[in-house]
Amino acid sequence: MNPLDDLFARNPGLAPDMGARAMLLSLLLAFVLGQLIAWVYKRTHSGLSYSRSFTESLVLITMVVSLVMFVIGDNIVTAFGLIGALAIIRFRNVLKDTRDTVFVFIALVLGMALGSQRHGPAILGTLVLLGATVYLHWTRFGTNGLFDGHLSFRAGEHVQESETRAILQRFCRRFNSLSVRRGQGVTEYVFVVSLRDTTRGHEMLRDLETLDDVGQVALVLQDELSEV
Repeated sequence: MNPLDDLFARNPGLAPDMGARAMLLSLLLAFVLGQLIAWVYKRTHSGLSYSRSFTESLVLITMVVSLVMFVIGDNIVTAFGLIGALAIIRFRNVLKDTRDTVFVFIALVLGMALGSQRHGPAILGTLVLLGATVYLHWTRFGTNGLFDGHLSFRAGEHVQESETRAILQRFCRRFNSLSVRRGQGVTEYVFVVSLRDTTRGHEMLRDLETLDDVGQVALVLQDELSEV
């Protein structure tokens, strides 16, 4: 039997250790792996709905579920008692992002695995799931379209179009004019843009704002649902 099989092997005739030392080990692993889940969630999060309390909850959920598994043990009566107690608590917080639900589910399953002292599957499963999360984030899997988002700004009559286009060419791989609306001495432009580096979007906005008679500059990234 190779070391990987040894990691998953478990003697079916041997009851799990429910002592204090085993509980502390499971809670410590839950704390460490829960932080790893929360850290990956924070680093790969996109959008405007980030919550520090939710990130902290991922760590605590993993530890609480692990402790619950120790409390239940093999006692069916205790299991039904905990179900009844949890039914009294009403969770009114609605998760707006399905990705947040996935991370909550990961924390729950990890806590169950650690609470039942299946440390090998818990560690390996966490690494594989988080590795898949990082891969999907780095490859921008699921992004639809050739452009990153929309750039809009208002320019006065003294602004040369060549000046704004020079800035766009410096920061964008490509861009197309989506709409141009002319008013009394003011022209409002909307472009779809594909940035050379999405982390430098604020620099493009800064350079546009340095032009005389240019204002209300905004960049909305479609794939990240965020505004720079």
